[in-house]
Amino acid sequence: MSNNQNTEKSRRYLNPYLGGVLLGLVLLAANFISGRGLGASGAIKSVVATSIVVVHKDAVNTMPFMAEYAESHSGSPMRSWLVFQMMGVLVGGFLSGALAGRLKLKVEHSPRITSKRRLIFALAGGILFGFGSQLGRGCTSGSALSGMAVLSLGGFITMMGIFGTAFALAYFFRKNWI
Repeated sequence: MSNNQNTEKSRRYLNPYLGGVLLGLVLLAANFISGRGLGASGAIKSVVATSIVVVHKDAVNTMPFMAEYAESHSGSPMRSWLVFQMMGVLVGGFLSGALAGRLKLKVEHSPRITSKRRLIFALAGGILFGFGSQLGRGCTSGSALSGMAVLSLGGFITMMGIFGTAFALAYFFRKNWI
């Protein structure tokens, strides 16, 4: 196999329409099995609540939201099914990349910017998105995807807000990726 064919094979991705159908089936299964939709921010809250308890057992009681969250799970917040869901997402992503030959330790970016700038923008975007998910009471999976699946008006508004903001800002940030 030539180098060009090998590169082309390693860049193959799942058909996005098939991916969307599969994601819908996973969402349907999550609602059917657990009675809840998907969401990543709940897993992060479980890890944060557990970390607070480990560092200082009484500190979690000074934060009403975290205290309520820590108490809402029997035994340990780490027993939440969302934690196992996120571990599955991480392991699944790793296996998918490994099987497709895309598992490499590199930073992809435009030739116009440095790897350092790309990583700074990615970190800043992740922090802003995490903060926004707490203001919006959930991440895109929980608020938008799961909300839309149950025909929640809030889910549709969240999705419009996410995509509307992305389209509005894409012009200004495009040089970081193109």
